[in-house]
Amino acid sequence: MAITTLSEPPQVRRFPQFKYIDAVRWLPPVSALQRYAVVASFDSDSDSSSIEVQSLSSNPPDLSPQCSWVSPSRVSSLKTAQSHYCPLVVAGTFAGSLHVLSTGSMDALSFESELSVPEKVIHNGPISCLDLMDGKVECVSVGEDGRVNLVSIGDSRLNFQRVFDSSGLVSYTAAKWGSPTEFATGGYGFSLQWWDQRKPGGAVSQFKGSWDQRKTSGIVHSIDIHPSRKHTCLAGGSLGTVFAWDLRWPQQPIILSGIGAGNTGHSPSESEVWEVQYDRFAKSSNVGNISSSRILPAVFCSEDGILAVVEQGKEPIELLAEPCAINSFDIDQQNPSVSRNSANITLSTVKVKNSCSLVTCEFVVHV
Repeated sequence: MAITTLSEPPQVRRFPQFKYIDAVRWLPPVSALQRYAVVASFDSDSDSSSIEVQSLSSNPPDLSPQCSWVSPSRVSSLKTAQSHYCPLVVAGTFAGSLHVLSTGSMDALSFESELSVPEKVIHNGPISCLDLMDGKVECVSVGEDGRVNLVSIGDSRLNFQRVFDSSGLVSYTAAKWGSPTEFATGGYGFSLQWWDQRKPGGAVSQFKGSWDQRKTSGIVHSIDIHPSRKHTCLAGGSLGTVFAWDLRWPQQPIILSGIGAGNTGHSPSESEVWEVQYDRFAKSSNVGNISSSRILPAVFCSEDGILAVVEQGKEPIELLAEPCAINSFDIDQQNPSVSRNSANITLSTVKVKNSCSLVTCEFVVHV
């Protein structure tokens, strides 16, 4: 299959940032009229890291800083979610600390409070990934130290529970909630694990990539789980690989891109897939197939500068091709102006040494 492009070019707006952008997320809406992006950045000149909330306006296109928080270490993972009272920003760092920031009202957006777990408490090394359960106060964190933790967010403190500790024999690099009691993790060898808090002691199901015995040293960098497909994990990792793992057929992965795709698909990327998300606004091009085993369309970004949509049995759609890495992106799930067949994405791209651009990309996929 060949890579296709959009019939209508995406509307791209670039906002130069004179720091390295480590991650970017949309902030859950605090106002129907305002849109905010949360940006984790690193300044190599001062060797400092920070998290900023920036207001995005479209007419005219503008990005305005609203508030910032100085991180004690470089941010390794960033998530946002809506809590009972206000949007939350949760960050994990390379030093192993975890920080929960709550935002203020729409009239004066600010980081009103911070709850933290110091370094070397829940992880002996970097936090590879964390995920915050939307609408809840539960966070899962994983690290290359082999630890899997649950962190509960209280009014004045954070409580944590160690779910598993491999003592470094197994490393974890990605995590994603699947339900209020279940979550998935990923690691080396294109491995995935499924955990159920009701069944303590270890993962209840596991998968290790075996579609090419010579190339199973790859790493899973990102996981997503669709609300309507909680039995299926979408994973992105090394060598341009994007695949789905269905718990009902745990040893039969569905390869969407990269190694193992064979003649059934073309790989838009050949390098590390840093992030993968289901495109919840796009209809499947196979509208007549309503089987729960069907893998829904997904968006990914890569080290070789590709932002693309992949779908089971269909040609990949290239959204952007940059001359540099696209290291993070996020789909705006709350924007009411976005139609069912389009998505609005915020992403960060490494443009030149120690400098990035924050980019918004609006695109429409006709089916």
